[in-house]
Amino acid sequence: MPFAYYQKLSTRDKKTYRESDRIENIEIPEPATLREPVATLEKSLGHGRRAATQKAAQNLIDQLTKALGVSPLRVKVLERRPSWQTGELHGLYEAGELGPRVISVWMRTAQRIQVVKFKTFLRTLLHELCHHLDYEYFHLGESFHTEGFFKRESSLLRQLYPPT
Repeated sequence: MPFAYYQKLSTRDKKTYRESDRIENIEIPEPATLREPVATLEKSLGHGRRAATQKAAQNLIDQLTKALGVSPLRVKVLERRPSWQTGELHGLYEAGELGPRVISVWMRTAQRIQVVKFKTFLRTLLHELCHHLDYEYFHLGESFHTEGFFKRESSLLRQLYPPT
């Protein structure tokens, strides 16, 4: 079932939306090899160290983009989430024309300035990666938040951070 904004899309975008919705999984080749970088990221975030968290997040994204055969991304880990009356920004994918694509993620909540839970941080990082994969891996004309998009995000999370 399409999200409400589907009706406002152009015919071409509706086609892309439906295409995106049908893709539910992203298989990481040998995901077990990425458990150590995930653990390093978890440890860095847990200590609340922004620079170490950025380095670990960049390492994980570098390995994921290489494994999936897509262009590299630059990762920026920022301190406090921006907020407004209706919520907080968790992450951002910037697909500029020049230079590398950029993922920005925030490691602290806006109100209490607490370090976010690791699973939330990792999911946000993977969410922004999924936008990149929509363009470069699946060659979609646009990256929409479809049910398929969220299933792809969850499939990556399950492979990298399986339930214990």
